[in-house]
Amino acid sequence: MASRFFRGLGFLAYTAFLCIVFGLAAYSSFSLFVRSGVTTVPPLKGLSRTEATHLLADQGLELRRIEERGRYDDKVAAGHVVRQTPDAHTLVKRGSRVTVVLSLGPQRVEVPELGGRSLPAAQAALSGGGLALGRILGAYARGVQPGTVLEQDPDPGAEIAPTAGVDLLLAMPAQGERYVMPDLISRDYEGIRPMFESNGFHFGNVKFERYEAVAAGVILRQFPLPGHPVTRDDAISLVVATADNLPDTVTGTMPPREGSPATERD
Repeated sequence: MASRFFRGLGFLAYTAFLCIVFGLAAYSSFSLFVRSGVTTVPPLKGLSRTEATHLLADQGLELRRIEERGRYDDKVAAGHVVRQTPDAHTLVKRGSRVTVVLSLGPQRVEVPELGGRSLPAAQAALSGGGLALGRILGAYARGVQPGTVLEQDPDPGAEIAPTAGVDLLLAMPAQGERYVMPDLISRDYEGIRPMFESNGFHFGNVKFERYEAVAAGVILRQFPLPGHPVTRDDAISLVVATADNLPDTVTGTMPPREGSPATERD
């Protein structure tokens, strides 16, 4: 009874072994048969059209077609593969065809002419062309509407990357004529006053103070200070010595002259 059991068990083990061997042989044969006609798509990105064609031929593949519409790419030179279908490392049958897209190189936008335009108009032109506004500088310009573009960088017609900034130099309101304030200390107020007023300058607050050993009418202090820039719109303030018989703190202005600013006296 025991011997019959062991013989049956041995028969089952032998049968199982044969099944495993047969299965492995069948799998290997099927895999070899299937894989004999399969290859891997090589990576083509960055290759020229000729290089891609030769590499595909080595793998038993061929270049099917090149898409007419290229693709801008900052890293892949123009005329080189930027995309492929099927993707690299995909398993395909030998003789399959691969489609590629060639790079158009880095995208460039032409800088428009902005000279003579207002800032809003220049911004609109840049935005419409896919460009950005760069730094804005100002310069005084006579006879030019403030805010008008005087210069630009890069120059019109230059080709730059999209979203790159374009710097502008805008016209600023021209300042009035500027002069250097002379030193009026120790000079006679009545002597210099007609000269200033005849040239379009005007005096603001003129105070009078008693100062020992200084004759009446001599200028003691001034504002703006000597050497300071001044325009005809700036008011000139003075402190002038007065007569000894007046109080110590007498302030005011000289009596008004015809055609000169009004004055008052405390």
